[in-house]
Amino acid sequence: MRKIIKAIFIIVFLLVTPMLINRAIADAPPDPGGGPGTGDPPVGGGAPLGGGMIILLALGSGYGAKKIYNNWKK
Repeated sequence: MRKIIKAIFIIVFLLVTPMLINRAIADAPPDPGGGPGTGDPPVGGGAPLGGGMIILLALGSGYGAKKIYNNWKK
């Protein structure tokens, strides 16, 4: 009985999975528009990277300091 249930589960999985994967395939992204030299902002906007990088460096150094402190405390 257990082998039959396992076989049915595998067959259903193999039949349903391709249908779900087919829905997950995305279309190509649209043309961003604007050619070179048109003065349009770059694709993705002109977001600065400096602020986020400083936050990541601060969090990383804090995490590293905590790990060093915990190892020193042992």
